Amino acid sequence: MADKEPRHPQEPLKRYLLASVGTVFLVIGAIGIVVPVMPTTPFLLLATACYVRSSKRFRDWLLNNRVLGAYARDYLSGEATPVSAKIATLILLWAAVGVSIFIAVDDMWLRVLLLVIAAGVTAHILTICTRR
Repeated sequence: MADKEPRHPQEPLKRYLLASVGTVFLVIGAIGIVVPVMPTTPFLLLATACYVRSSKRFRDWLLNNRVLGAYARDYLSGEATPVSAKIATLILLWAAVGVSIFIAVDDMWLRVLLLVIAAGVTAHILTICTRR
């Protein structure tokens, strides 16, 4: 018992806050799966980082989750993304941006901003290693 380090009184609060922030990032990342312009992987990586520092149980749940775990595992391990995932992502991205630009958005500056964001996301997706 004497060889254990004393716990800092704020440690439980820090772990609780990190787990809470991680859960917020997890929800945002999950939303990003169905909203093409919104990134998924960065938020899931942030959630993983928070969970690593707060809760082994939450971290293990995320990394082993049937739907969300693959994003974090593949990205963290440096594994390649399947061609089919890249194609589906780019089709959904540009379809959503196209609908937004031609139907939902009237301001020219916002249309340009959407195009710039979509181009940036496309460039990022294309730079990720591809698994065939």
